[in-house]
Amino acid sequence: MIHPFPKSHILAASAVGIAITFILILSPSGNVNATRTSIPIELNSQQPSLLDEIKSNQIAKPLPSNLTNQAASNNAIPKLTENWQTITVKNGHSLSTIFALAGLNDKVMYSVLGNKKQNKSLSQIFPGEQISFLENTNDELTKVKLTRSPLESIVYTKTKNGSFKSKKVTRKPEIQIAYSEGEITSSLFLAGQSAGLSQKQIMELANIFGWDIDFILDIRSGDKFNLIYEELYLDGEKYKNGKILAAKFSNQDRELEAVLYRAKDGTSNYFTPKGNSMRKAFIRTPVDFARISSHFNLRRKHPVLHKIRAHKGTDYAASRGTPIKATGDGKVIHVGRKGGYGKAVIIQHGQKFTTLYAHMSKYARGVRTGKRIKQGQIIGYIGSTGLASGPHLHYEFRVNGVHKNSLKVKLPHAKPIPKKQLADFKLQTHLYLAQLSTFSKSYQLAANQKL
Repeated sequence: MIHPFPKSHILAASAVGIAITFILILSPSGNVNATRTSIPIELNSQQPSLLDEIKSNQIAKPLPSNLTNQAASNNAIPKLTENWQTITVKNGHSLSTIFALAGLNDKVMYSVLGNKKQNKSLSQIFPGEQISFLENTNDELTKVKLTRSPLESIVYTKTKNGSFKSKKVTRKPEIQIAYSEGEITSSLFLAGQSAGLSQKQIMELANIFGWDIDFILDIRSGDKFNLIYEELYLDGEKYKNGKILAAKFSNQDRELEAVLYRAKDGTSNYFTPKGNSMRKAFIRTPVDFARISSHFNLRRKHPVLHKIRAHKGTDYAASRGTPIKATGDGKVIHVGRKGGYGKAVIIQHGQKFTTLYAHMSKYARGVRTGKRIKQGQIIGYIGSTGLASGPHLHYEFRVNGVHKNSLKVKLPHAKPIPKKQLADFKLQTHLYLAQLSTFSKSYQLAANQKL
């Protein structure tokens, strides 16, 4: 059970709602079914700022979207004013090629690499990375910078004795919190796009609720979702979206909530507000957004054999080559052809459960008998091998060797938050849930006033 906020917290959250409502009232009217805003709140993986805000009863006020970049620039790292020459690594480029493009020979390259083991990282380059060179007024190379990503780079600096010393530079982006909500009229994907979510975020949202909602069968027009998530900024510009922090999904008559919890050991997972895991021992569907072409039916007429033959699984029709995911953690006990199943994989999950995936076109790399598999891991690709009338996945779920309808069988839960971590869980997640609730109510109020 969630403990109520102190009055000072409630007043702070109310201030957020009033500010959002005021902004929305001044916004242009129209038929809108998906919205988004951002508020600047600095966070990091250890969550100290969240605890500070709770202790000081301060919650950042929302900013208009045209001011978010300005706010993000407050902690921006100044750009280099030195005259660097930068070359982007392309397919086929070697380190020697990069130095030659910069007008430097192999002798200079080897002087940078030297005999130091840590400098050898410069020779391990990949397409898309950047290598920058800085020379002094005498045209002597003084620095080399390998940029792995916007957050990670390695700088090689020339010392007084002529050798180069490497230093890894890691940048921490500024984190702001953004809010989005949407209503489904045709599909989760289209509603998510309308709400301003990226394809990756839509998939993340589906994965969070994928243990409770079958996004093939359960979705209805009128279902709604809302969420808060991280936006990462560098030098005042958005770098990319971060994690979903809290989300709510209204599916038919059900209200589902999930919140992210980052444990002290560095792991992070999604839980209900009471601390129960959103993750089950199995996910419902092994193929994302596929179409069910045949249900579990013990009296089905076989499409190839043309006679009554029990269909002890569920068929998912999708394009040839569509990835197939393992629905639970386990060990592979069969990889290969298996009669009418064609190319098939069977996974053992503990002592009671097994799952079978049939008619594959090919297996994923590294999938072999005896291999340990993680839930959601790609194990193969849809095909039509064996007795199949077209490309699809035949999926079976068995309990103690008995076939069960995978769409209706009750799935076991993963472990909840341990009692000794429950206090930390509530302290960390209360702010997320309060923000999600405040934004949702404020947008609903603004929408009603526009009617």
